[in-house]
Amino acid sequence: METADFIKIMDTEERVVAGSDVHKQMHLYSQEAQRITAQINGTYHTHEEMTKLFSALFGKEVDETLRVFPPFFTDCGKNITVGKNVFINSGCCFQDQGGIEIGDGTLIGHQVVIATLNHDLRPQSRADMFPQKVKIGKNVWIGAHATILQGVTIGDNAVVAAGAVVTKDVSANTVVGGVPAKTIKQL
Repeated sequence: METADFIKIMDTEERVVAGSDVHKQMHLYSQEAQRITAQINGTYHTHEEMTKLFSALFGKEVDETLRVFPPFFTDCGKNITVGKNVFINSGCCFQDQGGIEIGDGTLIGHQVVIATLNHDLRPQSRADMFPQKVKIGKNVWIGAHATILQGVTIGDNAVVAAGAVVTKDVSANTVVGGVPAKTIKQL
């Protein structure tokens, strides 16, 4: 299965049945992501080397302005798109099968989790998954230890407080915090 076909299937947000061809493709991407993130996380790299490694991980050229402090973890890699001047701090975990889009100028704090999959609640189908894209606008600041769940869109210039769990869309120019995240103020 080609990457473009895989992403098209994920974009439908339809159930991924455990053991299906799509599920097997997820595992293949996972193996590749483990290999590349082990390289990223295993030793020091120059900025140019990091740009090449992240381009390989994402399956497309990343802008030279991308800055990532390792370690960085993802269980797919092929469905992440980052804009220009994006900074990702150390210890972040991106579950990107459903798609992660990060806009220009976004800052992501230490150990942020972005999850784009959810499992079926019924025990007999628990291994089945439902992908949903996470979209992060331009100039967003996500504080340390925040968790962004599947299907969430965060508007331009928004701020997600440290430790927040974002389960719903965040409007542009808004500060949210808490578990679950709620509006704290408008900017």
